[in-house]
This record gives sequence, C-alpha cells and structure tokens, in this order.
Amino acid sequence: MSRTSLLTAGAVSVALLASACGGSAVPPSAASASGSAAPGGTVQLTGAGSTFDFPLFSKVFKDYQTKTGVQVNYQSVGSGSGVTQLTKRTVDFGASDFPLNDEQTKAAEAAGGPVVHVPITMGAVSVGYDLPIDGLTLDGPTLAGIYLGTITKWNDPRVAALNPGVTMPSTPIAVVHRSDGSGTTFIFTSYLSAVSPEWKSKVGASGTVNWPVGIGAKGSEGVSGQVTNTPGSIGYFELAYAKQNNIKSVTMKNAAGKLVEPSVKGASDAGAGAAANMPADLKAVFVNAPGDTSYPIAGFSWIIVFKHQKDKVKGQELIDLLKYVVTTGQQSAEPLYYAPLPKAVQDLDLKAISTITVGQ
Repeated sequence: MSRTSLLTAGAVSVALLASACGGSAVPPSAASASGSAAPGGTVQLTGAGSTFDFPLFSKVFKDYQTKTGVQVNYQSVGSGSGVTQLTKRTVDFGASDFPLNDEQTKAAEAAGGPVVHVPITMGAVSVGYDLPIDGLTLDGPTLAGIYLGTITKWNDPRVAALNPGVTMPSTPIAVVHRSDGSGTTFIFTSYLSAVSPEWKSKVGASGTVNWPVGIGAKGSEGVSGQVTNTPGSIGYFELAYAKQNNIKSVTMKNAAGKLVEPSVKGASDAGAGAAANMPADLKAVFVNAPGDTSYPIAGFSWIIVFKHQKDKVKGQELIDLLKYVVTTGQQSAEPLYYAPLPKAVQDLDLKAISTITVGQ
C-alpha cells in the first residue's frame, strides 16, 4: 500500500490513511461524508465513529462499492461522536472501540430500540514516541506514571531501568492524548487501569477521562500528527497510524513479563482467549491478556446498529454490508495491520447479524 496514496473513487467519502511527506498525519476532515445523493438511485449507507477503524474501512468499503455499487460514506470522527450520531439517528451505523455502557444503551434504545454489537476487527494500540533512539521499552506501571505526570523526563530512573545500555536523554516528556470521546482511549485507559492501581483510582477506564497531564488532539490522526511533530512526545493510536506515518512504537512488557512490539500477531494472540470465551452480547475486552506473545494494549472494535431497521431497502443493504465486512472483508485486515477476526468470532457475528429485522 502506497504511503502517499488516497482513495478518492466515486462518492465513497473515506480516504485511505496516508503518511504525509512533511511527517503529519492525515487530518480527520479527510474522512468526512459528502452527503450527496448516490447517482442512478444507488443505495447509500452512512456511518460515523472510530478513527481506529478508519484505515480498514477505507479499503473494505471501497472494495464493497466496487463489488455491489453500494456507497458507504464514513466519517472518522471518534467513537464517542459515532455513538452520539447513531443515537440521534443521523447515520445508519456507528463504529466504536468501546461497547455502549448502560447510559448509552438506554439513550440508544429510547431513540430506536435495541442495538446489536458486531465485533468488526481486532487491533493493537501502538504507543508512539519521538526520540533519537530506537527500541524504547516500557512496562505498564511506567507508562501509567508518564500519563499521570509523575514521570516527566525521559531519563527518569524508572524509564532508564527498562532500557539498560541506552543513554536516555533528559528531554521533557510531552504527553499526547485524545481530546474527543474515543474507543482507542477506552482500550488504552482500560490497560492502564489493569496495571496501575493509582491510575484506576484517580482516572479510571473510559472513552473520555480527565487527563492529569498532556496535550489533547482530535482523532488518531491528530494524536499521531502531534507525536510526529513534537520532539520528546509520546501518544497512542491504532498500529496502522504508526506504520503509515513511520512513527516509532514502544516495546511493551506484557503480563507474562515478555517484551512484545505492537503487531498483528500480538493482537491476535491477545484476543485468542476472548474469542474462545465471548459473552452473549459480544462485548469482550481483553487488555493485558495472558500469554508470552500477547501484546497487552489491544482490543475489539464494533459496528453498532439498531436491531430493528425501519427502511426495508437500506436495512437489508446494511445487513449485507455487515456480512461482507466480517467475512470477505477480513482479507484486508492483516495488510493494514489489523488482526483478522477468528472464524469463531465471525460465526458469532453472523448469528448476531441474523437477529436484525427490516421493515417491521
């Protein structure tokens, strides 16, 4: 995949994440929906939410349009905004890296009835950094200390101890985090809560938290762009953003005490246990998973839809799209640094999709 290419075909308003020549990431506006009517009466579906999913959706939705003629306009605006737009019924589906909580579920049900969560992919959340050294290693408590603001310089003894033989610079640490409601933040803060009692008690795990320190940026595009352009910075985003923008990724010490880089295999290995023990509502969270090769900051992302689709035509097209994404569309996952859904999860997805009704 070309680092500088953009998908601009037809009215599909999703652009493939590209690394910018000057080192900045693709801005969220690149993914905004056109809102125009489809030519020739072709069905148009609209979605909004996760920036984590954006690179994968760009490819899969383009392929789906080529195959079926159905246009999918997707806005990469963050999981929180995607859930809000679904609840307001301004889009046909929301995409989120966190499952709806009780409050969000009640709001959605009041707007359009029960919702269905469909796990759509698995991925690693990369911790990117900008330092003149390669192979930076951190563990969970140290990463939590950085985001709590108790570790403020890169040559802090706790960081140095994890990087023996490396002369750590005295550069101040520039912490970067999401400013918007974010499923990537949910995965990241769920991990910090799992490894740091102090983080769990002071901040907690959510798509939106009160950050103790740091600079906020919108979307994974914004955070990766900020890290690219800020010496001494550290931030978190889906692995594809690190790869496409040539951002160095931290090697994390996992629950087994092994050093693991973010990767498709690491996310797959982390999700293996979750795939084997999925709850009935498919809302599985698997941060800090056991296993020597498990990458600890990884999770599912979901497409969330109303169980009862009033528009018969669009409802059926939405069902067909979901079936495609969780089966054939998974072929695009690994080349874009996502972990393909295990067959067992695909089967559970298809079962959940089969409960969606149309025109009733």
